[in-house]
Amino acid sequence: MDTDEIDLIKKKPQKKDLTRMSVGDLKEFVDELKAEITRAEAEMIKKGKAKQGAEGFFKS
Repeated sequence: MDTDEIDLIKKKPQKKDLTRMSVGDLKEFVDELKAEITRAEAEMIKKGKAKQGAEGFFKS
């Protein structure tokens, strides 16, 4: 992984101007964010299981 990739990971996304969005657009935006949270949580669980597996392997 080069420094450009690391910089992209560390950068926070730009905040959207919510004042210009309709109620429907805001609901859609919230649904997208919830889906992204679910995806991130699933990845955390996956990485946690991999870490536990590695720790178990090295304890043997």
